[in-house]
Amino acid sequence: MIRIVIAEDQALVLGAIASLLAFEGDMTIVGRALDGDTALALARDLAPDILLTDIEMPGRSGIDVAAALSAENLATRVVIVTTFARPGYLARAHAAGVRGYLLKDTPVERLATAIRTVHGGGRAIAADLAAQAWRVDPDPLTDRERAALRLAEEGLPNREIGLRLSLSPGTVRNYLSEAAAKLGAVNRIEAGRIARAKGWL
Repeated sequence: MIRIVIAEDQALVLGAIASLLAFEGDMTIVGRALDGDTALALARDLAPDILLTDIEMPGRSGIDVAAALSAENLATRVVIVTTFARPGYLARAHAAGVRGYLLKDTPVERLATAIRTVHGGGRAIAADLAAQAWRVDPDPLTDRERAALRLAEEGLPNREIGLRLSLSPGTVRNYLSEAAAKLGAVNRIEAGRIARAKGWL
């Protein structure tokens, strides 16, 4: 049996995916998570064969979770299922060790096949996304700049961002200024918008 943990912040979608995959005779759902931190904890505790995850979730993103699993040399293989067909996301997912990348309009039969392919050591990437990946701009942001921009998107002031990231307000300001300059943005709001559209957040 292929043991799967599903991470998806929309409970209805999570339930639907779990129900559909339950009809596959060689798959079993061993855990469900509504956010990235829970997904990582379940992957560590349950050691599933596959983590099927969205990208944008509360806490860690699906890409962040994949990067953490890769850094810890855990055997769980990650398949992303998302609504976002952004080449920047695909490039970051690949760098984080993700083995599958599909869109949520993928038929369940194709999703099941992708899971089996990844479980068997292969890769499964939506064909149109694979073609787009050749045209992706390189991500100019550092992890710290990305983290600061995400929190700035929530409307948090530098002081609060600094508390969350264990940085001084001045350092936060520098990170946000550097990110804006790299992206050609006039302020942090525009920087976040550009980075989000490119798939760099």
